[in-house]
Amino acid sequence: FTSVKLSSLRRHLKTHSDEKRHVCHLCPKAFRTAALLHNHVNTHTGNKPHKCSECDTAFVTRGELSRHRRYKHTLEKPFKCTICEYSSVEASKMRRHVRSHTGERPYPCHLCSYASKDAYKLKRHMSTHTGEKRYECYVCQARFTQSGTMKIHMLQKHGENVPKHQCPHCSTFLSRKSDLGVHLRNLHSYMEEAVKCRDCEAAFHERYAFLQHRKTHRNEKRFRCAQCSCTCSQ
Repeated sequence: FTSVKLSSLRRHLKTHSDEKRHVCHLCPKAFRTAALLHNHVNTHTGNKPHKCSECDTAFVTRGELSRHRRYKHTLEKPFKCTICEYSSVEASKMRRHVRSHTGERPYPCHLCSYASKDAYKLKRHMSTHTGEKRYECYVCQARFTQSGTMKIHMLQKHGENVPKHQCPHCSTFLSRKSDLGVHLRNLHSYMEEAVKCRDCEAAFHERYAFLQHRKTHRNEKRFRCAQCSCTCSQ
């Protein structure tokens, strides 16, 4: 990377750093730059400052607006493959496409021989090792390793009873708009006095962030025997 501006070089160098000094006051997430934090906070508040000049849609980031304009209005596909006639709206899709020519799979699984062309498929693959079921049915609370399996379950098992109102801040679905209002007030409203975690020094101004943080302590074995390697949760 080279730049004529020193400020651009400094901004670029942050992409190589693991340091995340800019912490969200509404959840535990932290970011390398103030701009990234600002965009993230907008997802909590619902603020969408980047408005499309050709329709009523608005977006949290300038990049989302640019992508929207290409998909919906200009239909421009500036990223073109040098090997075939494929062209793409997004650079990330072009990089993934080029790997279909080269056979490159830069995302290997550290537990088996599987390797993927993109990070998302590797993340989905890892759940086959961990058994983690991150996706929950909001009607019967059945859990699934993949979102697609959960959607099929909801259509097949619940049909028209699937809740219609999704919380804009988390993955919760509710059947009535009034329930959504209660959910937003109880879990996502800003609290003047922060709730403190009893197991560490973390404190939160949003109850949902606090509850998500508490899950990180679940099954945590914090009590260590001074004479052997035994650890216990109590």
